[in-house]
Amino acid sequence: MDDAGSESHHSEKEFFIPNYILLSDAAVESTSFVPECPVLVFINSKSGGQLGGNLLITYRGLLNKNQVFDLGKEAPDKVLSRIYINLERLKLSGDEFATEIQKRLRIIVAGGDGTASWLLGVISDLKLSHPPPVATVPLGTGNNLPFSFGWGKKNPGTDPQSVRSFMNKVKKAKEMKIDSWHIIMRMRVPEEGACDPIAPVPELDLPHSMHPFHRVSRTDSLNKEGCHTFRGGFWNYFSMGMDAQVSYAFHTERKLHPEKFKNQLVNQGTYAKLVSTQGWFLASLMHPSSRNIAQLAKFKVMKRPGHWEDLEVPSSIRSIICLNLPSFSGGLNPWGTPNQKKSRDRDLTAPYVDDGLIEVVGFRDAWHGLVLLAPKGHGTRLAQAHRIRFEFHKGAADSTYMRIDGEPWKQPLPVDDDTVVVEISHLGQVNMLAAPGCISKSVYDPSSPSHRQQDDDSSGELDEEESEERRKFGAAETFKLPADVDISQLS
Repeated sequence: MDDAGSESHHSEKEFFIPNYILLSDAAVESTSFVPECPVLVFINSKSGGQLGGNLLITYRGLLNKNQVFDLGKEAPDKVLSRIYINLERLKLSGDEFATEIQKRLRIIVAGGDGTASWLLGVISDLKLSHPPPVATVPLGTGNNLPFSFGWGKKNPGTDPQSVRSFMNKVKKAKEMKIDSWHIIMRMRVPEEGACDPIAPVPELDLPHSMHPFHRVSRTDSLNKEGCHTFRGGFWNYFSMGMDAQVSYAFHTERKLHPEKFKNQLVNQGTYAKLVSTQGWFLASLMHPSSRNIAQLAKFKVMKRPGHWEDLEVPSSIRSIICLNLPSFSGGLNPWGTPNQKKSRDRDLTAPYVDDGLIEVVGFRDAWHGLVLLAPKGHGTRLAQAHRIRFEFHKGAADSTYMRIDGEPWKQPLPVDDDTVVVEISHLGQVNMLAAPGCISKSVYDPSSPSHRQQDDDSSGELDEEESEERRKFGAAETFKLPADVDISQLS
């Protein structure tokens, strides 16, 4: 083997995990070399056109094929449960190599924002003894998660050299905690339907990150007879209105004609075209004001633990975004950085990813959205809060559009005197890997322009039962991709 080949082989050993760590029935291997950065790789093989499949082949060629997983064939909760159970068994037997692997383990997930959020939800729900930090490969359309942490937003190269370069960045990346956000939605069961929380709700095509369950907890006010209750989680954003409607049209078209959506630039062009054809540049003429956000719902926010207050939303707002990261719609920052006067008068801060606060921003139309292209452009800053609640009552519209981390759906609204409730609350943190160029900021970073101490319990007071049962994402164990769902639709 020549010097270049030998050097490449040594480099790959830094990430290699032997079979006996991955497979419980494999014979224990004696090894003197402990990899500096052992990785588990999860790839949505149908993301990015052919890129996902090509990446799968390359990673399996460079690493142990048993440490590289196709999410179309193996769910991450099953994989991680199996490997961590095996690691604990080996550690109990005195295997120091297994102890080091668990301590140094990192995860690479290749796909869109929806794929990355799925994996983050699984890691959170499994409550692993040593949760591994996650690096994201941008294979989707928006790629907000990878961009926020310095991994870029363009689809990567799939050749061995590009993959080696990415893994070396993973090895050098710094760990960074980010807030996790829990969402609960309750809606009335149709009169002709049965109250079966696992059965699909008629005309409701929820994203893969929302999971039905019949009991939040015995004491939870959101748990009501005759209602469907869903839960999920997100790490980037929840949005409603104009932007979600465009995203829904894009995803619907992609489901009908997947062959047209195999190129990132083409996808982004189609997205921009939909904004125009839906009339969002002429929103005041094309869309009745009766469907604006303030006419559809009442809003409450919790800025201090245990204290709800009404949030006034201007009547002109057609889109509302609850944002955790400083990247939305392919790298734009809707919140921006409030100046000293805004910080003083309205108690607003820069958008930190680990302060237990979510930024709530509104937009009037597509022209308002273009303001984000300016150096200091931002949307209408509505609030920063630990929790936010939407209460939809019978009104002028029979439905609206919602979106979580790139996954949109059409949400039916009440047709009688009942209420649809959506509540978002802070729920712990996950470990991400940040590369050079990371735009996400920590409130604990000494270089941050301002510093705000977190409350001891930023999400309000919950009893032990609520903390244990309600505060789960449902991504592990209860999560299953329906047989007729194409994983390529996980953006």
